[in-house]
Amino acid sequence: MTEHKKTNEVPRRQFIALSGAIGAATLLTGAGVKGSTARTDDPGPGYGEDSCTCPTPPTSPPGAGQSPCPPTQLQGLCGKPTDNDALWHDVQYCTQGIVPPAPQPKPNCLKTTSNYVVLHGNPETQHNYLLLPSCRITGIECPFLVTSGVANYWNDAWENARSGGSVPVQFPNIGLGINSTSARRYNQLHIHMAGVRAGVQRRLQELQSMSRVATHPAQWAANQELITSADGAGDRTYRILLLPNLTQNLFALLDQYVVRPNGLSMAGQMMIVVPKMSATGFAGSFYVLNSDSSLPSGTNTCDRLLVYR
Repeated sequence: MTEHKKTNEVPRRQFIALSGAIGAATLLTGAGVKGSTARTDDPGPGYGEDSCTCPTPPTSPPGAGQSPCPPTQLQGLCGKPTDNDALWHDVQYCTQGIVPPAPQPKPNCLKTTSNYVVLHGNPETQHNYLLLPSCRITGIECPFLVTSGVANYWNDAWENARSGGSVPVQFPNIGLGINSTSARRYNQLHIHMAGVRAGVQRRLQELQSMSRVATHPAQWAANQELITSADGAGDRTYRILLLPNLTQNLFALLDQYVVRPNGLSMAGQMMIVVPKMSATGFAGSFYVLNSDSSLPSGTNTCDRLLVYR
């Protein structure tokens, strides 16, 4: 499930400048599967006009966000509708009916909304899915993701992956994850909806019982703990935050409380959301894990904890 394509990171100063510049609502205009083949993680030429034209979104519930696309000014950082990316082709097929270029087959669109589409991951199992914006957004490095106008893709992923959701992840414990630019293979934002081993869930609850999990975003960067990788690669270091819900913009929290204070780059970050579980089911809160290569034994991929096969 590890991706191999490497992408240049966005310079930190440029990211911060653009993040501030597009924070005003006046700039947030615009219209957010089985993949072409079963995909390991995240999935050529793109189609459409140079400006993003997304469907008009329906009224969203509290915390679900809206669905404008990144403004034209950010296409150099967030992608253009004419880009060549297999996952972006799949999104365009699901949302606009544009057939992917040969030899890429048509995807199996498991769910399509004005904000996102859901595809199968690779390998194709009942605990391996991808949620992708219907807007052109390359990945975690896109500055638009930290603004107030972006859709809440993390909450959307949870509402689909949870028991009773539209595309439920059939595994005892669920994990939602996103990779850094260097760890991903495809360049259309996608959140993995997959399984998490029971040992990861136990470790997180153990750390919480010892008051070693941050309960406020301001504490997030300081709470660094080792968790054993599900792929047998040994212990890795993660920053761990406990949240009561997913109504906040997790990308913005990461940028504000971890990335900028420590002189890091959003492009180098990975994130995993693990719903806390009890013997009777969902326990009503979420562990949010983050790591990068700046940490001792850090990692830039979510694949070390998620279970796809």
